[in-house]
Amino acid sequence: MAGKVADKERIPGGTESAESPDQRGSLKSMQKLMAVLDCFSRYDRSLSLAEISERCKMPKTTVHRLVTSLREAKLLEQDKGRDRYRMGIRLFELGSIVLANLDLHREARDLVERLGDISGESAHLCIFDGTNMVIIEHREPGGNSVNWTTTLSLSPSYCTGVGKAALAFQEPATIERVIGQGLLPYTSTTITDPDALRADLAETRKRGYSIDEGEHQATVRCVAAPIRNTSGRVFAAVSVTGPMDRVTRERVPALAELVMATANQLSRQLGYEPPGQATDKARKAK
Repeated sequence: MAGKVADKERIPGGTESAESPDQRGSLKSMQKLMAVLDCFSRYDRSLSLAEISERCKMPKTTVHRLVTSLREAKLLEQDKGRDRYRMGIRLFELGSIVLANLDLHREARDLVERLGDISGESAHLCIFDGTNMVIIEHREPGGNSVNWTTTLSLSPSYCTGVGKAALAFQEPATIERVIGQGLLPYTSTTITDPDALRADLAETRKRGYSIDEGEHQATVRCVAAPIRNTSGRVFAAVSVTGPMDRVTRERVPALAELVMATANQLSRQLGYEPPGQATDKARKAK
């Protein structure tokens, strides 16, 4: 009896989980596999066994076994004739399935298309991944022609409209981590001073939208607003983007209204209720 109790783990509420040693071992193996995949990034697209071993703090023999399993599952690919590995196409396929099932993806298309039509500019929908922005929808201007993204691409969060709209509403630790990773100058107007970026993000929080003044692409201006999930956390952003001679500073207030209206409607469709609205509902329910 004592042996059986020892195999169980207490969980909140006083109940017990009859998780077996094999199950715990499988969980640890999965965590190790994820640790290997987490070694890769847009900057570290290929790594050797030695580099993975160093980053994971695991012996090379263990890393070799894990890499072999990931390669067999097509989650990693090995460079021909080289002891280097990169992420496999299977990850993209799985990511595309996740993307197709995202509530945001399903809810957004009509709204992003309408935003592009009304503004006459490019419209983008992006998700914040903790560091960068993942572009998942892109609507080009021009009559009825719609060009949706079919591949996932990344953009920096500190120097793009969508990025600053999302980053401004993150925890201070997240903002500081992004700053600590380096503020590379993409153009002459990229904000590379940490204090200046903090001030810019504070202004974004105050007015409810961000402005990219050619900070990622020279001569391109972007206006963006944050999107919240059901718990109120900002996890995405939507924007309109165009050349500065068309998206003039005089147009920014009107475009900001359009972008914020789109972001707010998307947030509501995803289940977010602004504090005042939630209070009114609770009052009416009494």
